Amino acid sequence: MSEPITEPITTSDDVPDAGTLHALLRDRYGASWLPTPNTTDTPVSDVIETLLSHRSVRAYSDQPLPADVLQTVLAAAQSAASSSNLQAWSVVAVRDAARKQRLSVCAGNQKHVAAAPLLLVFIADLSRLRRISDAGGTNAGGLDYLEAFLVAVADAAFAAQNAVVALESLGLGCCYIGGMRNKPEDVAAELGLPPEAFAVFGLTIGYPDPAVKTDIKPRLPQRVIMHLERYQQESVEALADYDASMNAFQRLQQLPELDWTAQASSRMRGPEALSGRDRLVSALRTLGFGLK
Repeated sequence: MSEPITEPITTSDDVPDAGTLHALLRDRYGASWLPTPNTTDTPVSDVIETLLSHRSVRAYSDQPLPADVLQTVLAAAQSAASSSNLQAWSVVAVRDAARKQRLSVCAGNQKHVAAAPLLLVFIADLSRLRRISDAGGTNAGGLDYLEAFLVAVADAAFAAQNAVVALESLGLGCCYIGGMRNKPEDVAAELGLPPEAFAVFGLTIGYPDPAVKTDIKPRLPQRVIMHLERYQQESVEALADYDASMNAFQRLQQLPELDWTAQASSRMRGPEALSGRDRLVSALRTLGFGLK
């Protein structure tokens, strides 16, 4: 039997130091970040550095992708956790230019969907479990409930996030495409999805265009999203700090300055702001999901 590990395993000379952690946290949170006393005690691995440096990339260079990148990234995606090991997700890899163009229209005419060398569409897939149950003569009534759909969506999300971390560690850039939910039936038809399969989101992939500067978008302060023991309402001051961080980011990106609180409120103002996703329940039922 091996001896238990009692020393930190991050002892390589390549591990970023505390100064790097300070810079990573500053970039991730912007002006809203408040340093804590134990910051310098936290080891920083290459994985943490990759995670904290994440940014959405929407402009890609002409550099071709490595031939085996899809196999490698899918292995990373399949290494994610899966609820009850049901593995209720699939992915469709799209390279065909005409198909990417059609899917870009479905996703609200996002140009980078068509321009990216590779588009992955992550599928909440209950159809495979249905086929397995039918082949075994089992009544798969559990697939008709909301819980099964949530499991499939969660599995797809876990897998996609693993894929993103793997891709970014290889120097590639990615962008999630929630617009795949704008027209679920059209996307399903384009990808030839069976009943009980739903495109949760897409993921554009390519090498970042060096001519286009993409800064790290600040996230909400930890004191807003983290609650000790019981939920506590966030302070007005904390949200104001985050608005300031977002304004600074917008200036860097030469974007119009608009408070995050105003953007979030506008995005949720009503069904007219949901880009067609206000009819998602009826679309899911059309695609064969029970949702009891």
